[in-house]
Amino acid sequence: MRLSGKVAVVTGAASGMGKAIAELFAAEGAKVVVSDLRIETAQSVVTEIEARGGTAIAVAANVAKEEDVQQLIDSAVLQFGTLDILINNAGIMDNFVPAADLTDELWDRVFAVNTSGPMRTTRKALPIFTEKKSGVIVNIASAGGLHGSRAGAAYTASKHAVVGFTKNVGFQYASLGIRCNAIAPGGVSTNISTSITAPNPFGMERAMIGMPLNPRTGEPEEIAKVALFLASDDASFVNGTVVTADAGWTAY
Repeated sequence: MRLSGKVAVVTGAASGMGKAIAELFAAEGAKVVVSDLRIETAQSVVTEIEARGGTAIAVAANVAKEEDVQQLIDSAVLQFGTLDILINNAGIMDNFVPAADLTDELWDRVFAVNTSGPMRTTRKALPIFTEKKSGVIVNIASAGGLHGSRAGAAYTASKHAVVGFTKNVGFQYASLGIRCNAIAPGGVSTNISTSITAPNPFGMERAMIGMPLNPRTGEPEEIAKVALFLASDDASFVNGTVVTADAGWTAY
């Protein structure tokens, strides 16, 4: 098992890619902290993991709140003694709102979850990693973090920021035995679309122009396998970069 004895925190782990990552990591021997806003659904994931012989706990956390992030990482260390792997998966969409229609509230809300969330969890985890000269961070970015119009302006900017943050952390802490990479998924079957409540017609029309080029929609389990590679020692020489997983969509 590739993650035997490791402790992993996965945010946004009650469904979709986060759930698939938590389950796969547990199957590979990791003790997993299943974190999500929805504690009941997170606990259901824990129950499934335990039924398969894995080890996990559920922790309610809103990554947009500093106190929740503090409690999340502290809970992992309190329960399992340390932290080895941090998966920043929690994220929200932005209703395809273009720049002219952006509000401060929407911009701040999207950045609070998508960008400040990974920053806060990383900031909390790094002292643990630096002390033992070992640790792995995997950020779930997006094809929208590499290109200009896969979503609205706020989401696009937030995911571009995640890519820059990933590269900065990866290089600056490389000499301390810490790796930080990101995954840029294309279209994946998850429930993030539930955060699209009132799509902006103009912004959505512009963002959807490239959809006919998408070879296919991915499954959460396919992204989980990429995360497993990056979190494991198999990726020991991979750092400060972004792995695109999109069936070739962005290769056109």
